[in-house]
Amino acid sequence: MLHRMALRVLPSLSLAVTEDSVRKQKRIVMFVLGLVAFAVYRLAKLLLPLSEPVVLLMVSGLVALVTALLAYRVGRGTAWGSIYREDGSRLLLWLGGWIGFVYGVQLSLLVLALLWLVGYNYLQHPDGPAMMAIIISCTAVARDAFEIGHVRKVVLMGRPFPTFPDGTALRTMVGHHAMELGPWVAAGLVIGALGASLGHLVEANQRAALVQLAAVAVLGGVVALCAYFGGLRPEASWTQRLFQTKASELLKYWWWPGLAFAATYYLVAAGFVIFLLRQPGIPTPYAMAGGGFVTGMMALYCYYLGFRRQVEEQQGHTISSALLRCPFVMGILGKSTGVGVSIPAGSGSKV
Repeated sequence: MLHRMALRVLPSLSLAVTEDSVRKQKRIVMFVLGLVAFAVYRLAKLLLPLSEPVVLLMVSGLVALVTALLAYRVGRGTAWGSIYREDGSRLLLWLGGWIGFVYGVQLSLLVLALLWLVGYNYLQHPDGPAMMAIIISCTAVARDAFEIGHVRKVVLMGRPFPTFPDGTALRTMVGHHAMELGPWVAAGLVIGALGASLGHLVEANQRAALVQLAAVAVLGGVVALCAYFGGLRPEASWTQRLFQTKASELLKYWWWPGLAFAATYYLVAAGFVIFLLRQPGIPTPYAMAGGGFVTGMMALYCYYLGFRRQVEEQQGHTISSALLRCPFVMGILGKSTGVGVSIPAGSGSKV
């Protein structure tokens, strides 16, 4: 889900996909493809045993794969022949495989885990959760694939972006800054595992999972916030920048993307354990492994987001009024960094 964070946290990308015309078209794409996913679910229900988790996830992943390609095509606004010539098979394989199939399976596990937490167990009542798992994952994939397609279209129109949300820049950063990044990931692994271990204090499966989820989400948000500052200025003191930011602003940034995505990833891991490994709950060893992995990954991702934000600053990118819709961008990307945030003429204000 790194692409999702990048599309909202990095100013150049967020500005491109939050214009009113883009948002309106995106809603239509999500609605139409959501209806198609519902029709596919009704057909698959007649032909396939959707009460089996593996079958459900395969169907959901395949629906998401096709959805990603279709939504990307609409975002690109051109014919398939041109898309293949201009984008190449590698980009399309990444889009269909990662943004489509893998992301769709993750989101389906997320939906099943959330429903399990509130007492709606897919293994006991498969129809409702199966339908929601397919439709919700489809609409989320459609949203993100459309935005990526729009970004690609804007690139080909001559407006370059410092970061394209395909993970290439992440791999480059890891290769060149492993020593600076390593302590953050290691801290995330340890903190997340210790937080998730608190679930052993509760006996009931669902209550223990809630304790694990809360601990990983809260601690993951803290680690993500600190790692972001660490990546923003690797050569400077991240604690100084942290203390220079208002507490109210830090609270917002801790919440999104830190806590929100840490909770999301942990729920995906919980869904894997409960529905694919067929565990009645989340045993402490699984919880510690999942919590450590999630928090370590959040440290990696948010360090990367801070690092790419620094690249955008160096290239002179500013923030327009359209970006004010994203709470994470303001303050951390303006107030706490000391970078001027420009508002286009006529917007009525300057920050």
